[in-house]
Amino acid sequence: MYPADRQYTRDHEWVRVGEAEAAVGITDFAQRQLGDVVFVELPEVGRRVKQGDVFGTIESVKAVSELFSPISGEVVAVNDDLGLHPDSINKTPHDTWIVRIRPDGPEADAALLDAAAYGDLVQ
Repeated sequence: MYPADRQYTRDHEWVRVGEAEAAVGITDFAQRQLGDVVFVELPEVGRRVKQGDVFGTIESVKAVSELFSPISGEVVAVNDDLGLHPDSINKTPHDTWIVRIRPDGPEADAALLDAAAYGDLVQ
């Protein structure tokens, strides 16, 4: 159920690391818990984040939740489409990235989970 090409946090964010940058979003489990997403607060491009830092918020009809960075680095892009279509997170959570981060270095942190471990966490 959870794509194997990325890693996951215990706070229900996913990260897919590419050659130069990493895409970050929230998991299907997270969007189901939130309900209908109505707003996403995005950070500024150029902002530096450390793993575990809050980089924004996500608001649904039920609650407002903080978004935590799964890796350390520099925010190099934000998904501006979320301003008009925040509900795309509900429709395709594993295809909808929120930010792209240029990692400070190779991320081999034991705090990140593979798909199987994340699946076990949320069962």
